[in-house]
Amino acid sequence: MSLIEIRELRKSYESGEERVLALADVDLHIEQGEFVSVMGPSGSGKSTLLTIVGGLNHPSHGDVVVDDISIYELPLEKLADFRREYLGFIFQSFQLISYLTVIENVMLPLSITGRSNHEQTKMAKEILERVGLREKARRLPDQLSGGEQERVAIARALVNSPPILLADEPTGNLDSKTSREVMELFRTLNEEGQTIVMVTHNPENMSFSTRGIFLRDGRLDENGSRS
Repeated sequence: MSLIEIRELRKSYESGEERVLALADVDLHIEQGEFVSVMGPSGSGKSTLLTIVGGLNHPSHGDVVVDDISIYELPLEKLADFRREYLGFIFQSFQLISYLTVIENVMLPLSITGRSNHEQTKMAKEILERVGLREKARRLPDQLSGGEQERVAIARALVNSPPILLADEPTGNLDSKTSREVMELFRTLNEEGQTIVMVTHNPENMSFSTRGIFLRDGRLDENGSRS
């Protein structure tokens, strides 16, 4: 069984008197250890797909099953528990808290786990070491480069050791050199066993993944997909 199973997924929105179909009958299986890039033109449904897989956006129809859990059949409290246990999120805008240090930002997901402060600090230091930023743990976000801020965001997403990493345009605000460094980090994480689903507009990023899929008008474009 696949780690992620997306079955007959549809999502529509009301826009005035018009109904907009964002996703139409998407079927997709993602295996544990895959690094899947999702590409497509603006408005194709890429980010909508990612938010639905991430338990943040209820579909209009269909199922998302992760590790044999039908996530949208869970009550809201259990859905929040699922996100915390299974998913790490990385966004284009980093979403770091400016007045917290690097290590404090990374520790945020651990604050509701019941772990001691000593254990939280140890886990945060270990993941910062993994992304090459342990020596900058006491700096504030505005004392870092864009690439370093992205690495902090990646560390924060990974600190709970989630099985799945979801990334929405993670290099969208970075220059080409820094983007490549971040993508090299993603590839290393994937080679170490991390399952990654990434939305990107950059065709060069797809070369770092193990599989690419294309969305067009809310549908999988089989002619554009690369395995």
